Order: sequence, then structure tokens, then C-alpha cells
Amino acid sequence: MENMRNSDMELIKTELTRFLMSYKFALDEMNTKIDILKQEFQYIHEYNPIEHVKSRLKTPQNILKKAYRKGYELSLKSIRENIRDIAGIRITCSFISDIYKLSNMIRERKDITVIECKDYIKNPKPNGYKSLHLIIQIPIFMSDRVEDVFVEIQIRTIAMDFWASLEHKIYYKYNKEVPADLLKEFKEAADTVSQLDMKMERLNREVSKYKENDDSNITLPEILIDDVKLSIPHEFFTQFLRLNE
Repeated sequence: MENMRNSDMELIKTELTRFLMSYKFALDEMNTKIDILKQEFQYIHEYNPIEHVKSRLKTPQNILKKAYRKGYELSLKSIRENIRDIAGIRITCSFISDIYKLSNMIRERKDITVIECKDYIKNPKPNGYKSLHLIIQIPIFMSDRVEDVFVEIQIRTIAMDFWASLEHKIYYKYNKEVPADLLKEFKEAADTVSQLDMKMERLNREVSKYKENDDSNITLPEILIDDVKLSIPHEFFTQFLRLNE
């Protein structure tokens, strides 16, 4: 009987380890995909919309706490199906327009399935919280199986992330019972952050227009590949365009 219990414990340990590893591998996969998008955008558009990327895994204890709090069955199958933020990635961008550009790039990938999108930028939470949340699913190829793993992606501007980080710290400092006057001030601060984002967006558009006008003065066709500027003969452009018509 003792041996039976030991073998059962070993089986549970193995399955728990594989369960958690699948989410770690999903984060590794997504971080690689995001880095590819980042580099591709940089090479093609000479601009990087991503400022920072941060990833995290919920601890087993927090996973079980959430399952218990939500009333889910305490099994790996139920947890896998119902808790979709075990693996999380937060991406910060400079401008609001970058958030939607990046979201579209993620949606267009054939190896990613977007399950859900919550746009808290167009529809902020009552406390002023803004962010774009995507629940995506990607296949993870294990040695003997393929796991379809959920990953939550949050995309924000730097200003949104600054506000959310401070709000989160104070929320837990007061043990989730924040005084009404502080909640009001946080909402006002969120409105200020929103105004700053809109102002920076407008300035970015103005700078882009200036750059376009400046580029129009270039007479020789040039392209930039991996930080190397190349002058391309007109004949090459003509031939390339003809072959790709």
C-alpha cells in the first residue's frame, strides 16, 4: 500500500511538472514570436513599436487559490480549460497606435489563435484602468503530446503601465480596501495619463508627417537593411516591380 501511495505521488508530481512546463514553454514560444515581430517591424518600417516585454507564470499556489475562488473543479483538466492567465506577457509601447498595430500583427500570425480580446482602452474600467488584453492559444509540442496552451497578453503604453503599477501596489497596500478619496484621485490620475497619451500620439503624427516630407527630398533610391543603407539602381526597382505585378 505504501508503494502504491509512493507511485501515485510520483505520477502526480510528473503530471504537475509537465503541466507547469507547458506554460513555461508557451511563454518561451511567445517571447520568441514577439521578438521576431519586433525585429521584422524594425527592419521593414525602421521603427520599433515595442518598448518593453515582461512575462510571468502564476505560482501553483496562486493557480489553486484562483480555481477555488472561482469555484472550478480542482483538476488539471478543469484548470487548463478555465484559467487562461497562468502564463502572462505584458508589452509596453510608446503610443496608443502602436498597441493596435502590434495587436493586428499578432492576430495575423497563422501559428497563433486569438480566443478573446478585451479593449480597456476604448472601454476603460470604472477605476480608469486602460490596456488591451488578448487571450491567445498556441500549440506546444511535448515529447508524447501536443498541448494547446492559453497565454494572456496585455498591451499598454508606458503611461498606462506606470499608472497600473502604482494602482496595483496601493490596492494591495490597503488590503483591497482603498479609501474613497484615494479612488477618486486615482481616477483623476488615469484621466491625466489618458490626456498625456493622446498628446504624445498627436506629436508622433506630426513628427511622422515631417519625416515623410523630409524623405521626399531624396532623389536616389535607398533602402536600409540591418542598419546598412544601400543605394539601389533605378533599373533594379523597375525590374522588381515588373516581376511582382
